[in-house]
Amino acid sequence: MIPGSDSDHPSFLKSFLFAVQGFRFAVRSERNIKVMLCGGVLAVVAGLVLQLDLLSWGIIFLCCGVVISAELVNTAIETVVDLVSPEFHPLAGRAKDIAAAAVWVLSLMVALVGLAVFANALLARL
Repeated sequence: MIPGSDSDHPSFLKSFLFAVQGFRFAVRSERNIKVMLCGGVLAVVAGLVLQLDLLSWGIIFLCCGVVISAELVNTAIETVVDLVSPEFHPLAGRAKDIAAAAVWVLSLMVALVGLAVFANALLARL
């Protein structure tokens, strides 16, 4: 497909399948995606144990989705940087480090939100 052109634009279903294909590739090939998914599963298990309310579930799912999405964007950025700069270049390394830092900062903030949600659920049970 040529950017800006409507010809040969994939259907909605094909676009969806491309997204699923990208997600499957990332899960198979990227360790950090697996770590984030495991963290999400642990958050869901903790939520089931603590019997979270509907709003808390929404916060947990939103946080999990945002972190996994950020990790996918980071992976895409690293892939493009590797494509355009196969040899080491300080600017390429900086771009990859900054993208990784964005995921790290987001993960720290989500961890704080998770602590608040789960602490609230624990205190409500006392």
